[in-house]
Amino acid sequence: MAKRDFYEVLGVARGASADEIKKAYRTKAKELHPDRNADNPKAEAQFKEVNEAYETLKDPDKKAAYDRFGHAAFEGGGPRGGAGFAGGDFASAFSNVFDDLFGDFMGGGGRQRATRGSDLRYNLRITLEDAFRGLQKKITVPGSVACDGCNGTGAAGGAEPATCPTCSGMGKVRAQQGFFTVERTCPTCGGMGQIVKNPCKSCGGAGRVERERGLSVNIPAGVETGTRIRLAGEGEAGLRGGPPGDLYIFIEVADHPLFERDGMTLFCRVPVSLATAALGGEIEVPTIDGGRSRVKVPEGSQSGKQMRLRGKGMPALRGGGQGDLLIELAVETPVNLTARQKELLREFEELSEENNPEGSSFFRKVKSFWDGMKG
Repeated sequence: MAKRDFYEVLGVARGASADEIKKAYRTKAKELHPDRNADNPKAEAQFKEVNEAYETLKDPDKKAAYDRFGHAAFEGGGPRGGAGFAGGDFASAFSNVFDDLFGDFMGGGGRQRATRGSDLRYNLRITLEDAFRGLQKKITVPGSVACDGCNGTGAAGGAEPATCPTCSGMGKVRAQQGFFTVERTCPTCGGMGQIVKNPCKSCGGAGRVERERGLSVNIPAGVETGTRIRLAGEGEAGLRGGPPGDLYIFIEVADHPLFERDGMTLFCRVPVSLATAALGGEIEVPTIDGGRSRVKVPEGSQSGKQMRLRGKGMPALRGGGQGDLLIELAVETPVNLTARQKELLREFEELSEENNPEGSSFFRKVKSFWDGMKG
């Protein structure tokens, strides 16, 4: 039976572009795939016919020969446009369909060759003062760098690697197992698609060596725990000339003995004497910039009272204002009293029944609660 014209098989005109041919092939292959046509005994044959047509028309040289001589171009020992299909090798046909349908999503055939280096993470612990001011920090990063002996190629003298003879540069090999074609990483080149015939003695053919590097990192003012700084190209060197990865600096701000932080706001808990809280007065408080501020304590202040110092908190990251400092009073109960101090406090207690409004209110509520329980 004479073969049908390949353009007719795919349903395209003779002047169709490569993209049009590929699009038509995908449509036909999906439509005629045997898995979708279990009830059609002709589907497998049609499926092979479509693949044979595409194998010829997708190759510019084969297509040119076919356009000039038709099917005769591949007869009499010439190059076969349907290699792998003429003998009824359905598994090979399926494998080629998989490559064409999904190859764009699988890395263009699986070859790796030059590989991008891995990203690195560096944890950097700084003080709250450093986070307030910002700083230039020198760090030492362990990792790999491009080999100087081969300029990162892996070959002695910087020569270019040769195409792997086992996989012809594809980085993978196929083995027939009955109905299926099993594909695995090429054992000769390890999936690289290339081999180094004369490996560099410095790096053993990897194109990179382990070495510590010193870097200067700019830590902007306003950073906080969890801030991530990316240094492009400062990660692991690529394999065999591939681009380097990136270095990510993760910031951790250490706890401070005086201040607690919430974003741009700072909190400072300041103890005040019983007398100062009752009579009012002034206290001196620290600020994160190393300075001091005087704060007025209102008469009759209670523990927990907060006073705000505007603009004395943390700066916004990369500009945009500054937060506030909240001073929280902690009224301190005196300890280790002398006999005279105890005597004065008892006298004060007797004279201050009306000077404790919060206590009086609380005990009125307690009395009301107990009365209600009795009722």
